Amino acid sequence: MGGRFGVAALVTALVTTGTVLSASPGVADAQVATSAATAVTAAAPGFVAPGQTLKLGAKGTAVKALQTRLRELGYLPGTVDGRYGGTTLTALWAFQKINGIAPTSTVTRKTWNALQNPRAPRVLVPNGRPTRVEVNLTQQVMVLYLNGRVKLISHISSGSGIPYCETATWEGKTQRFCGNARTPTGDYKTTWRRSGWHRSYLGQLYNPIFFNGGIALHGALSVPLAPASHGCVRLPMNVAAVLPGLLGTGVPVHVRGKFVR
Repeated sequence: MGGRFGVAALVTALVTTGTVLSASPGVADAQVATSAATAVTAAAPGFVAPGQTLKLGAKGTAVKALQTRLRELGYLPGTVDGRYGGTTLTALWAFQKINGIAPTSTVTRKTWNALQNPRAPRVLVPNGRPTRVEVNLTQQVMVLYLNGRVKLISHISSGSGIPYCETATWEGKTQRFCGNARTPTGDYKTTWRRSGWHRSYLGQLYNPIFFNGGIALHGALSVPLAPASHGCVRLPMNVAAVLPGLLGTGVPVHVRGKFVR
């Protein structure tokens, strides 16, 4: 699970440590998740990359082209407004990881070329249900399939694997909670959920969808490149805003792989 973090630090400073404070969820991403192309192979053909090197904070038509292309391919970069911020960055990271590019905030020719000839996510469960979630711990990405086609691809941050002991006030008492911050691999199904911020004994979860006991897919203000949660699967806030509308109860969730630091 992930705790709630402050948002005063600048995104540009956080990128150096692999941390992003995602923008608040918006209507644009909800529209994308329900109406955008649902498979990489179905994305609009003939994309011509601008080729311009982009850095976080950039503005203009090249950024808008980047955002539009990511949306076409099933990623959620936020509003297509020509402003390169944290929400676009987390979508870019997911794309880069799927395409074998080391995630970075700088968009160079290598990323533009991949946007012209994108890879589909590697299928973790070839004989899985047509509607399912696959969590790839190795790549730190989540893929939602609807009716056998890719609907949404997202950057994640899973359990850090680092043992922890934390003291928290829970059920009226000060208690100490210890664990190994692991996201177990296996086959599960979505169960209960909560809307908005949900307080657990290990922190705040946004729109959590539980699938393995107390382990959930949930939004967080910090979704760094490396695994950092207590065991939950952290999602960018804009992704967590639309996921409950796409992912029902009893849907298979397959967790595979292992992150190597």
